[in-house]
Amino acid sequence: MAKGKIAINVEYAALRTFCALVNAMPYAAAMAAARLFGWVAFRVLGFKRRRTLGRIQSVFPEISRREATAVAVRSLQNILQTGVEMMRAPRFDRAWMDRHVVDGQMYKDRLQALVDEGRGVVIMVPHSGNWYMAAWSMAKYGLPLFAIAARQRNPKLNKWMERQYGDIEVLDRDCRDTLVKIKERLQAGGAFAILPDLRVRHPDVEADFFGGKANVSHSGAMFAVRAGCPIVVAQMQREGGRHVFNHIATLRPDPSAADRKAEAVRLTREVMSLLDREVRKRPGDWFWFNKRWILEPPESR
Repeated sequence: MAKGKIAINVEYAALRTFCALVNAMPYAAAMAAARLFGWVAFRVLGFKRRRTLGRIQSVFPEISRREATAVAVRSLQNILQTGVEMMRAPRFDRAWMDRHVVDGQMYKDRLQALVDEGRGVVIMVPHSGNWYMAAWSMAKYGLPLFAIAARQRNPKLNKWMERQYGDIEVLDRDCRDTLVKIKERLQAGGAFAILPDLRVRHPDVEADFFGGKANVSHSGAMFAVRAGCPIVVAQMQREGGRHVFNHIATLRPDPSAADRKAEAVRLTREVMSLLDREVRKRPGDWFWFNKRWILEPPESR
């Protein structure tokens, strides 16, 4: 359903006002404010407290409520800090990346070596840490990066998001020829950054995750299978006010696999197993506040 003109303008005015406030502050002060607001929102105002603690303790039944609260607070602070960085994204140049991303050039060169094999690379980054920073930094260092995203219902907000993506080419997820464009860019030696769709509404791949069964899209892995390119599973972690690119694994499709979908399903489950292991190491980096929880059953067709 399209938004009304008044709603569009009010939302956009509120966003630009908040952006102006955030950008008027030094980066360190804005990040400190985000951490403070996250602490107050969860501990004092009780923002989604009951549901979020229930999710965390269902995955980690051995931890206390106090420990679960600490995980939830860190998660909310991380999301707010990611929002601050999204608002400031056009100001992030190569020099800023050198100061705030640890060994960014080294990780770019590592990914570039995979791209240079000639078939492109699919980079899967979960909703953990600042997944946008993983893309922004690699693009600033020169990686030929592209991604897909859904259009926002508010056209002015959609235009704003396009500006914030910066050097990343973003394809419209719902455009009829997007799948063709993804294939063409991979064949041309591009790097396709994708957030594994962990919340698909209809049955797809059932994968073990967080001690339950997640319904996961196999589309990211299928792109790699069809292109014959590697899959990089990675995170962008926050450490001491800086960002660290955690290269978890490089997976390669079996070129002899007769059933492409079965191979994509196998790779999808392997990605989920790797992510489960990494999230358990740093649960505060995970986005526990998702509107559609990953372990909720899919809707019927």
